[in-house]
Amino acid sequence: MVAETVERAGGVAAASGTPWGRVGTAARRARTALLWFVGIRLAGAACVAAWAWRTGRHPRSLLGGSWDSQWYLSIARHGYGMAAPDGRWPDVPGADLAFFPLFPWLVRGVGAVLPVHPLTAGLIVAWGAALLAAWGIFAVGEHLHGRRTGTLLVVLWAVLPHAVVESLAYTEALLTALSAWALYAALSGRFLWAGALAALAGLARPSALAIVAAVQAAVAVRAWRQWRRGARRSAPGGRAPDGHVPGRRLCAAALLAPVGWLGYVLWVGRRTGRGPLGYFAVQARWGSRFDFGRDALRAVRRLVLLGAPPAYLVALAVVAVALLLYVLLAADRPPAAVLGYVTVLVVLALGGTGYFASKPRFLLPAFPLLLPAALALARARRRTTAVITGGLAALSLGYGPYLLTLAAMPL
Repeated sequence: MVAETVERAGGVAAASGTPWGRVGTAARRARTALLWFVGIRLAGAACVAAWAWRTGRHPRSLLGGSWDSQWYLSIARHGYGMAAPDGRWPDVPGADLAFFPLFPWLVRGVGAVLPVHPLTAGLIVAWGAALLAAWGIFAVGEHLHGRRTGTLLVVLWAVLPHAVVESLAYTEALLTALSAWALYAALSGRFLWAGALAALAGLARPSALAIVAAVQAAVAVRAWRQWRRGARRSAPGGRAPDGHVPGRRLCAAALLAPVGWLGYVLWVGRRTGRGPLGYFAVQARWGSRFDFGRDALRAVRRLVLLGAPPAYLVALAVVAVALLLYVLLAADRPPAAVLGYVTVLVVLALGGTGYFASKPRFLLPAFPLLLPAALALARARRRTTAVITGGLAALSLGYGPYLLTLAAMPL
């Protein structure tokens, strides 16, 4: 009996040393966080479905074919260069080049493997990406502050006011998944993985510049510390016991990180004949450019002086809370990669013109902003934590259907 137990324990230990064994161990550690995430988001999808049926709409069409989803599905089915789907604005040649290709590629891949409708394929990709994002968020939170904080970080991300976007056929969940795991790889010293994931994220959304900057910041900090320590080269085939990373590996990670983003932007420039700035000309057709936040400030002034529908006021509240959380996060002096990632995302989200009501969606991948709140809840009494997260969940579950069916604004 004892011999069998020892043998079984040895087998488990051996299995955990393999890549798949390590993945299984990591999944078991994140199990509670993932169960909470799945439960909350399934409840959110059920609320959207109930309201969709009540208003005579199909839940799949609402979740998989709202606003930008139609552009991504059009690219997945027909490629770039098609007319705007269902008369969407702007109906000009090349408008779909504003949408990065990774999500449509994945939708097309799912459709090639499974006999499902493109709307369903889009939801499969989006929901799978959201689950991977939750796992990556837990990994970052646990690495920085322990398992309880990692779990609460996932729960808070799942109950954000605009968390319904995590259930839509949008690209925010995909960018968050790739960025979270790239950030975790950088924090844990796996720089080539960080660079590769950042390169892949660069094909998902233009704001992937944030994870590119984060990886390069992590590389710069590690190179500086190693230079200061005068560390010797690592042993052949791996890192030295002191954690030294070979310079060629750091350089490769820094050069690899922007490849996806730069590759797509340059391809758009070549396709439009406008050179390296061609992508930004496409964005201008959508009324989107970077003006260092002047347009956002004008929008805030209009909201304060003239009032606005509830969705705009909630967006203003979310932006204000995000700025407060950014100050608290910076005061806690997080790793350079974390602070760099969040800083670039906040600057891009708030510094761009137009779409003020969509800025909470643009901030959705900035999950480290929630770290100060997750830390506070981790230190609070369990009853207090349950009341706060329960209240946020009720708000999120009710606000999601409102955004999709009643708010007269693009999400």
